[in-house]
Amino acid sequence: MLFCMETLDTLSEALDELPDFIPDVSDIFDVEYNGEVLTVKVKEGFTYVINRQTPNQQIWFSSPISGPKRFDFIEGDWKYSHDGSSMIQILESELSQLLNFEFELNTVRHCLLQFS
Repeated sequence: MLFCMETLDTLSEALDELPDFIPDVSDIFDVEYNGEVLTVKVKEGFTYVINRQTPNQQIWFSSPISGPKRFDFIEGDWKYSHDGSSMIQILESELSQLLNFEFELNTVRHCLLQFS
């Protein structure tokens, strides 16, 4: 389950750097990661919780916009089994909407390529 931990590590680093690239975001954006659970707070009342579920070999994702989802690693990406959506694409889309700034998490995609 190394790729699960590596994904969260890389995702945490990428999100932690967002305030460096997006104007006026540092006051409304916070990232906390303790090696198990990644928490992303955006604005007042918008909190994402992302954590690995080692026994299930999944990443569990709780979004204030799209709700809870469980992602499996399929064909080089974390995918939601119900509709095939990508965790990274959902996060990019929702955070871009909340921050009013479009961006891509390319470093996370690059990390996933090594496991596919």
